Amino acid sequence: MLTRKQLELLLFINERLKEEGVPPSFEEMKEALNLQSKSGVHRLIVALEERGFLKRMPNRARALEVIKLPDSHTPSLTMKKSGFTPNVIEGSLGKGTNPAPSAHNDGGYRAASIPMMGRIAAGVPISAIQDHTANVMVPPEMLGGGEHFALEVKGDSMIEAGIFDGDTVVIRKGDVANNGDIIVALVDDEEATLKRLRRKGVSIALEAANPAYETRIFGPDRVRVQGKLVGLLRRYQ
Repeated sequence: MLTRKQLELLLFINERLKEEGVPPSFEEMKEALNLQSKSGVHRLIVALEERGFLKRMPNRARALEVIKLPDSHTPSLTMKKSGFTPNVIEGSLGKGTNPAPSAHNDGGYRAASIPMMGRIAAGVPISAIQDHTANVMVPPEMLGGGEHFALEVKGDSMIEAGIFDGDTVVIRKGDVANNGDIIVALVDDEEATLKRLRRKGVSIALEAANPAYETRIFGPDRVRVQGKLVGLLRRYQ
């Protein structure tokens, strides 16, 4: 699954190659995706290359080859010569408030209902958290005080913390976390990821729990805490 920004960039590069035979420059890609820096473009290209959608040609400037496109992608993304305009509903997490959990009693089992807000990456970051898509029933003792929401985990970067692909994590909403907490981090207001928080001086490190993934370090203005892990749900088939 590609993030919204990764898909936008892939389609933009593919359209430019079809129209002009050469890929766009980093500056053109930055402007088309409304990114703040070229480093954001670089991260997206690396992610697309790692997932087998793009190939960079060595020793050639601006040499990108589109290997494949997703089997299905958002049909509302329409390409234009000057870029493209995605018709996307923005997630509300961090911009509004979620309803408080409600308690239910089903056959003697008391459970609380919290909103499922989509998917979170435990690996390559995905798009910022989505809108309320469904409700999840969880034991009330898992919640405590405050507002909570649930996310489905995609990826394996937190496996040594006992968090696996397909798990559902329960998050207490908040913008404050302690060193060592597992948090939902929003990077550059566009990438959401589940990682362990480490503070290194004035910088923020997002640490994976899998040696196959590198720790990512950011300036404090690039990362916003959306909440921290308080529980985990797993379905066994």
